[in-house]
Amino acid sequence: MKKSSPFLVLVFFTSFIAFSQSIATSPYSLYGLGSLYEANFGLIPSLGTASIALPSDSFINNKNAASLVNIQQNNFFFEIGGKGIQSSFEDNLKKENRNNFQFSHFAFAFPITTKSAVSVAMMPYSSSSFKISGLKIPVIDSGNEYYYLDVIGTGGLNNLDFSYAYKLTNKLSLGLSASVLFGNTTDERTYAINNSVTTIDKKVSYSGIRPILASQFKMNPSLTFGLNVKSPTRVNATKTQSVTVENGTGTANLETDEKSNTDDFYLPLEIGIGFNKAFKNKLNVTFDYEKNFWDATNQSDMYGDFSNQEKFALGFSYQKAKTSRIYFDRIKYATGINYDTGYLEVDNKKIEDKSFSIGASLPLDHLSSALFISYTYGQKGQITNSLVQENYHKLTLNLNLDGIWFVRKKLE
Repeated sequence: MKKSSPFLVLVFFTSFIAFSQSIATSPYSLYGLGSLYEANFGLIPSLGTASIALPSDSFINNKNAASLVNIQQNNFFFEIGGKGIQSSFEDNLKKENRNNFQFSHFAFAFPITTKSAVSVAMMPYSSSSFKISGLKIPVIDSGNEYYYLDVIGTGGLNNLDFSYAYKLTNKLSLGLSASVLFGNTTDERTYAINNSVTTIDKKVSYSGIRPILASQFKMNPSLTFGLNVKSPTRVNATKTQSVTVENGTGTANLETDEKSNTDDFYLPLEIGIGFNKAFKNKLNVTFDYEKNFWDATNQSDMYGDFSNQEKFALGFSYQKAKTSRIYFDRIKYATGINYDTGYLEVDNKKIEDKSFSIGASLPLDHLSSALFISYTYGQKGQITNSLVQENYHKLTLNLNLDGIWFVRKKLE
């Protein structure tokens, strides 16, 4: 094993500690399980997230487990990633800017035979971090009477992913993943009306396992097709709640850490297909199409309805020479676009997400170790009476370390 192995272990545990402190802030994290993450590894963020048909030959492709069979024998991939996000939120009344940095994932992968490979990854699945202050809401059937609402939300779900890939033939490989989802969200609400203040502290804990099937078919050396199917899954939920009422006569605790069942959350069937076409081993074109069948879950949020979601991603990459002695020839450049119809519908308007990305892969050695840098500009939602427009700038850094393991040194 190379001397870099202890360093890999150190980075792994350091990243684990930092990972638990990651927080994302967006008004759209108010809905459902919160804002769903796109934890994309390697060069994927630069490609507009298009990657279902990409191999895992230079980084771990977390969007298709079947790609793991492309990791060379005796190689061990370790990856850690993070991103910085500058966002502006605008509605009909005001504009607000927020900055945030978050660790996005860490993972490792390696082959176990000439035909199979495994990976383990830890990443966030969703974030429910939001704040609403002084929202004036009319009291139903009470004339001109109003109450004021303050809400603070925190927490989210994590995704611990285990993947296995097997090469059936030289052209066809299959992958199986199990995504273990767990975590909790907290919601503290204060309702103020006249001289009375009611505070409701709610914590909901979630857990579930989601199986994922994947495949890649290499029609010829320059053309590969990919398929990814995420099964419908129930995420079990339990609630703990405390309710306090304060008025001129004192404070009354109506509930204190009362545990009860709450509605489970259902994830839909998700199907993704894609292709990757190489031209003269220099230019690659990658395309993904995904559809998530939210309608079939028959779910809604108090703020809107869940509806079918479609995603389109198109990416281009260029590398002059993979094995050149000239460093700049080995840099891979990439760009991509992404369009997401969104899965939440508010006042008959979908919360769409459109983005453009650009980036590069900077080699760190003559194996597959590399630093992946990408920049993304995107726009989510629109300015209406019920929606907020979010404009964001995202800088993503992914570090992939490639080590040669289980190789005996030859005696001189």
